[in-house]
Amino acid sequence: MDDAVLELSRISKHYPGHRAVDNLSLRVPRGALFTLVGPSGCGKTTTLRLIAGFEEPTSGELLLNGSRMEHLRPYERNLSTVFQNYALFPHLTVRGNIEFGLLRRGDRQMAEPVRKVLDLLRIAGKESRYPHQLSGGERQRVALARSLVLAPEVLLLDEPLSALDPQLRKQVRAELRSIQRNVGITFLMVTHDQEEALSLSDHIAVMNGGRLEQTGAPQEIYLRPATRFVAGFLGAINWMEDIGVRPESTRVSTGPAPPEARSRRATVRSATFLGKCYHVEVSFDGGAIAVCEVPRDSHMVSPGQDVHLWWRAEDEMQFPAASQ
Repeated sequence: MDDAVLELSRISKHYPGHRAVDNLSLRVPRGALFTLVGPSGCGKTTTLRLIAGFEEPTSGELLLNGSRMEHLRPYERNLSTVFQNYALFPHLTVRGNIEFGLLRRGDRQMAEPVRKVLDLLRIAGKESRYPHQLSGGERQRVALARSLVLAPEVLLLDEPLSALDPQLRKQVRAELRSIQRNVGITFLMVTHDQEEALSLSDHIAVMNGGRLEQTGAPQEIYLRPATRFVAGFLGAINWMEDIGVRPESTRVSTGPAPPEARSRRATVRSATFLGKCYHVEVSFDGGAIAVCEVPRDSHMVSPGQDVHLWWRAEDEMQFPAASQ
């Protein structure tokens, strides 16, 4: 991450009685799809607004290509934003929406860049339509096209898929990744959706309570979370006292566990068929609950049955007390 196009250095944003962002430092690599993820109220959208220039930081530095930009107005920063609700102009056609930023910037040669984004976003032929005549996916593509045509250093995306229905979200998710690869522009995305962040991103920053919990590649953060919060936020996890194990790494058997495995005796509560696997829920003495994913072709268990829950030592997650 040496070639950082965007850098946040000790950025804070305070409101009366509330610290929305607290001493946040980040480096966003050039050409990457970088995602800020975290629960509602964690400060991720405020961070995006600080970068875009819609909010002023209380303290800290914002650098684009090594130059500070806290003093610049939004339109003076070589950034562009795709808003959660797309913010298309209802009185303008698709072409009018895409050309808007170019006209405001005073560009004379618009025909070729507009043609390219129309083709790239697969909305060529819809130039004369108005936003109300488009599907949700098409409106999202127009919003992307309006930003991409400006060739910004960084494209900021605020929950870009949240307005789409679940099936369309998966389709557009793949398209968004392909578009980013194609244009090579740095994307900085905000989402609360863990699956979205893991499947789309080159790098993820997990936020909680206005602070940065961990930054890294998706696989690194999922398999080697730095804190108990990160482990639980990015996916389901079974806690056996201070040890955490993902459900997909947890096994259940009616006989003894393999000799090299860690195991605990448990009782089956339920077994739910999910197509590709069963989710088996078990309980321990004392009432704690755990879930494991069992392949659908494996020997099944029944509610009330005594079993061994087991896992391998390399799949354990343990955290020092300070990270709890």
